[in-house]
Amino acid sequence: MQHRVFCDLDVGYDRYAEKSVPCLVMSTNPPATASADTSDTAEPLAPPLRPRPRTVAGDLARGALIGVAETVPGVSGGTVALVTGIYTRLIASAKHVLDVPRMMLTRGDWRSAARDVEWWLLIPVAIGMALAVISIAGVMESFVTDQPVNSKALFMGMIAMSVVIPLLEIRPGALHAPSSRLRAAALFIVMAAATFALTSLPRGEISDPPLTMVFGAAAIAICALVLPGVSGSFFLLVVGLYAPTMAAVDNGDLTYLAVFGLGALVGLASFVRILEKLLRNHHTVAMVSAAGLLLGSLRALWPWQTDEGQVMAVGSDWPAALALFVLGAAVVGVVALVQRRAGRADPAPGSQRSFSFDRYADPS
Repeated sequence: MQHRVFCDLDVGYDRYAEKSVPCLVMSTNPPATASADTSDTAEPLAPPLRPRPRTVAGDLARGALIGVAETVPGVSGGTVALVTGIYTRLIASAKHVLDVPRMMLTRGDWRSAARDVEWWLLIPVAIGMALAVISIAGVMESFVTDQPVNSKALFMGMIAMSVVIPLLEIRPGALHAPSSRLRAAALFIVMAAATFALTSLPRGEISDPPLTMVFGAAAIAICALVLPGVSGSFFLLVVGLYAPTMAAVDNGDLTYLAVFGLGALVGLASFVRILEKLLRNHHTVAMVSAAGLLLGSLRALWPWQTDEGQVMAVGSDWPAALALFVLGAAVVGVVALVQRRAGRADPAPGSQRSFSFDRYADPS
């Protein structure tokens, strides 16, 4: 049997084992013929290697940051995932998770879809998100409500710095042609303008929303969760469900939360597949769009606004707001710099740096 050694130092396989595993051996034998039995006697694929405890802890922290972001109107959890280097991997894993029940119903190869899921990434991130939302929902609601100028200035600085993150993820040479650069610039402007218009909508409040409205709003808001620059919390604020949702989380309203969760599940199943294909087949378009969405979302975070969202002039408390803006930008800049230097930048599906464990057969 012939084998080929596959090495890719950028992927950083040492994060998935106690010892460094920089190279994997792949079989170069020709595909089996149609007469070969490949159902029950085929050699099993190598299971995913166990990550280091510090990697799991880091993904828990990333999930917690995403959860915190989702409780803040105007801040997107997708932005945090992008800055911390796990965005594309999360979307791809979510898509594979949704493929499992579909393939079970259609008698497809659901085991292959399950193997494609990065469970060691998805589960810690999900746990971190849940713990953060449950523990901080009330505190964050108070911070945003009681300190509107300071909170918006801080988050505005974070989002402003985040605009450059997706642009740095564009593959070298993808915008080499002048026509490509022109199309990318037009797309960037359109996405920024659309998000600016969305975040300029007047805001309301509903004290006792019907559960059908909760279901529909959750299905839309969850789509904002996976889009950098589009805040699910801000959408809830626009439709008047932000305060009721935060109160339901803080008070443990199981009926409200169950309906909201079901709506979110339906919305996620409908949208994440489209987004995963976009990231895999049109990565540059996705990244340029994300940058435009981030830029346009800054409108929602202007520190001086009325309760209805009307923009006001700069107030006398601008020095503190400016300091918090700089602090927020510095935090994101440092996180992004550390992320890239640590070799954990988010790989695009199909690129040289992307990987899936099920592609590597047992070399024995």
